[in-house]
Amino acid sequence: MVSINRSRIARQCLRSGVALRLMACLLTTLLTLASAAAGGGVAAQDNRAAQPRAFHLQEATIADVHAALNSRAITCRALVDLYLARIEAYNKSGPAINAVQNINPHARQEAERLDAAFLSTGPVGPLHCVPVLVKDQVETRDMPTTYGSAVFKDFIPERDATVVAKLKAAGAVIVAKSTMGEFASAYAGSAFGVSRNAYDPLRVPSGSSSGTGAGIAANLAMVGIVEDTGGSGRGPAAVHSLVALRPTVQLVSRFGMMPGNPIRDTLGPLARTVRDAALVLDAIAGYDANDPMTAYAYGQTPATYTALLTTDGLRGTRIGVIRDPMDNTTDTKSDDYRRVRVVTDEAIADLAKLGAKLVDPLPLPPRNAALNTGSAGSAGPFEAELNAYLAQHPNAPVKTLREIVLSGKVLPRRTREIMTGIGRSTSDPGYVQGLAAREQLRLLWLKIMADARLDAIVYATFDHQPTLIPEDVLTSVEVGDYRAGSNRALSPSVGFPSLTVPAGFTSDKLPVGLEFMGRPFAEATLFKLAYAYEQATHRRRPPPLTPPLPGEP
Repeated sequence: MVSINRSRIARQCLRSGVALRLMACLLTTLLTLASAAAGGGVAAQDNRAAQPRAFHLQEATIADVHAALNSRAITCRALVDLYLARIEAYNKSGPAINAVQNINPHARQEAERLDAAFLSTGPVGPLHCVPVLVKDQVETRDMPTTYGSAVFKDFIPERDATVVAKLKAAGAVIVAKSTMGEFASAYAGSAFGVSRNAYDPLRVPSGSSSGTGAGIAANLAMVGIVEDTGGSGRGPAAVHSLVALRPTVQLVSRFGMMPGNPIRDTLGPLARTVRDAALVLDAIAGYDANDPMTAYAYGQTPATYTALLTTDGLRGTRIGVIRDPMDNTTDTKSDDYRRVRVVTDEAIADLAKLGAKLVDPLPLPPRNAALNTGSAGSAGPFEAELNAYLAQHPNAPVKTLREIVLSGKVLPRRTREIMTGIGRSTSDPGYVQGLAAREQLRLLWLKIMADARLDAIVYATFDHQPTLIPEDVLTSVEVGDYRAGSNRALSPSVGFPSLTVPAGFTSDKLPVGLEFMGRPFAEATLFKLAYAYEQATHRRRPPPLTPPLPGEP
């Protein structure tokens, strides 16, 4: 309780000398004493609580921005200008992470519109003035959508993807489109250069949502949209100390996204905090008539994915721990593996300290029961489905997969990869057989979770640090395996949602990601577990190569 000096206040009132002023002073005194007696009072002379909290752009959250807007500490136009300045300073200059492909030429105008709306009627929506970086696989009608390829360098769709339309309706500002692996290549660069890891520009940023990961880590925007077919969103998050969700396939519309594999493609949020990722999912999840798969999500979305976010969210839960590598390329005898294992082991120990009951290690089926389940597990593309997608765009520069290959504009390694899609369709017998195998795998993992009464399963997103970028990554057909030690295949193979969160840093000062996987439509549970872990450990640190700019708040 705050101590109140009654005699001093009385003397001040008596010195006021005017009756009305005396009465007002005594009334103020009585209110102050009553507030203090209730246990929540502060001294009349102590008005520090009324002072608005200073706004800092680095690591700013959605709540920070909204508080700054409400206190008039910043405008939306000023906020967008700050992010554009950071893109100018760090995207092609400084560490030159090459995270941004195209800047939205209307971003400042949109920010001014939001400022006018804010003054007139208040926030436009729950993401009012939240600057977003969108993977360039997702259509935007006001700037190019290139898919990372020179073939589509100047292609501007005539529509917005559903997720983009939902973000705009929620008040977000699409600041830019991010650089990506060409046609969603796991990571082989793009026609517009090589994206680089924000913590070490000599290393890969993972992919294919490479630019989104590097850009959000470097604070070139506040949150991002990533695509994840086989790990393309969680990989960049793990190597950039970020949070990324691969949602249940049917939860978020893929309409307006170039397809890879219809039963594995997902779009989800990427952010620096669990709460921000949950807020973005609030905006983009739910049924969309343009993507019939989302009919499964009808009635499956809570009022908000932030409802279960409490610091004791791990207490009393049961979590299975996978310690065995799920990738044949993992070298368990290497120093690289041991560096990551130290961080992962500490993170798992933290889960137990926070009240989770661990089933450790979780018994696994032999060799993980063939994670990729034949052609149904392939990342694509599928010729028939890709051609149908391109046919929706009258102004597309090419109309078929074969035209893309024959253009001569695709990188050598990616040309070889996408040629395997020619002649393939989701109606092929091999694809149907893969679906049957996938369903058997789903049932197997559902049984594993049910038998052990698990709320989630946890494992390292990668068992290795990110590799060095090959010098010939843009010219060679063979550029080595830059996905070594990846454990990302489990979630898409069984169709379960998974959430990657920062676990800490190796002795080489490189980020490590910890991944939670749950049952279909269990995103709220994953956010609950990850939030409790995040708030207790605070493992994220921003990259030192992209510090605040001079004059940046």
